[in-house]
Amino acid sequence: MLKLANMRVSASLALLATAAVTGTAFARGEGGFAQAEWAQDYASPAAMQVQRSSTPILSPQTVAATEQMIERYRDIVGRGGWRAVSGADRLRVGAKGPAVAAVRQRLIVTGDLDPVAGTSGVFDSYVAAGVKRFQARHGLSQTGAMSLATQQAMNVPADIRLRQLEINAIRLRSYSGDLGRRFVITNIPAALVQTVENGQVVTLHAAGVGKIDRQSPIMNTKATQINFNPTWTVPASIVKKDLIPKMQKDPNYLTDNKIRILSGSGEVSPKSVNWFSDEGTRFTYRQDSGADFNSMGIVRINIPNPYGVFMHDTNTKGVFGDDFRFISSGCVRVQNVREYITWLLKDTPGWGRDQVEQAIESGKRIDATLTQPVPVYWTYITAWATPDGLVQFRDDIYKRDGVNVPSTISAPTPVASAESTMPETFEPGDEEAN
Repeated sequence: MLKLANMRVSASLALLATAAVTGTAFARGEGGFAQAEWAQDYASPAAMQVQRSSTPILSPQTVAATEQMIERYRDIVGRGGWRAVSGADRLRVGAKGPAVAAVRQRLIVTGDLDPVAGTSGVFDSYVAAGVKRFQARHGLSQTGAMSLATQQAMNVPADIRLRQLEINAIRLRSYSGDLGRRFVITNIPAALVQTVENGQVVTLHAAGVGKIDRQSPIMNTKATQINFNPTWTVPASIVKKDLIPKMQKDPNYLTDNKIRILSGSGEVSPKSVNWFSDEGTRFTYRQDSGADFNSMGIVRINIPNPYGVFMHDTNTKGVFGDDFRFISSGCVRVQNVREYITWLLKDTPGWGRDQVEQAIESGKRIDATLTQPVPVYWTYITAWATPDGLVQFRDDIYKRDGVNVPSTISAPTPVASAESTMPETFEPGDEEAN
């Protein structure tokens, strides 16, 4: 036991992963890098913890690290890869049996567990730490307990993981040019936003991105303007499919959700409309601004593009605690949006953090135009490594890798948004804000 308590992670851990976004918000820490607002609870030993990297996912360093990882995974594949794990989806500390030994072996192959930990059939704190590390590398909730999603991620064959690395190395190299002194990266498969300045990640944000059938586009654009306290105009398709049926069931729905009915002659009372006819389709519906009920929350970030999408806050922040945040109609919801827009406005005179807070608290529509538009890159990276020798993988949510990566999304996982007590709201459609 003394040997285990004092062991250090061996050189084989150089194969491991960068820290994953866990759904926590981030605040400024030492050195300017965003720190989690609450501690992450890793099990012993402390040396098994995965540290967040300050290296941007789009950088020459990431390209070089990913190419090195390809060679290491070729070696793993050449040695036969790893064995599939079965019957382990409910294992946790204290469990015993052959399935635990199988999990240990799986974690050792990719360096998530030091070989010194042995092949015991007991699920101890070292196995829990290894599972947390594996979960961090795959964007899963870091519980330290096995789940169906964790087991499914473990069972993606080594040759498929190798192919993912090879494909994504090509994608990463396509961004090898000068991206700017300050820029934003949205990595869609990771549902992650990074702000980058002088080659270093400044802030890190969980994000909500496009559903499988309403995909967020891959594009290069710029952030040009911040709209504080925006209203939202309900698109005609939602009026027909959602709003009118809701009014038929609950005559107070529009009033409760601060949605006004507008016509050429002014505002119309919901009580004067026959909701069981097509009369309701003849009007414009606009939701008032408001952090508690407006689907865009307190702010919208304009990023001109041909797809009509944008970045915004949300009134249902519980979604940021989900493992899989593919929930929008193509737009990107940003966690801890106040810090994000403060960073965007950094070089715009008269727009420090105090002014941002004042604009939000005013409750009024206020627009702030960036003096220097900030480049924004929406990317699709499902596998990458960082200079410390750590590697991450994400589900190929839009099936663009071409290697049939088994999905873990169907597997039950902790879903924070399911516990939200927020009233039901619509998802902002493309260009449906004012």
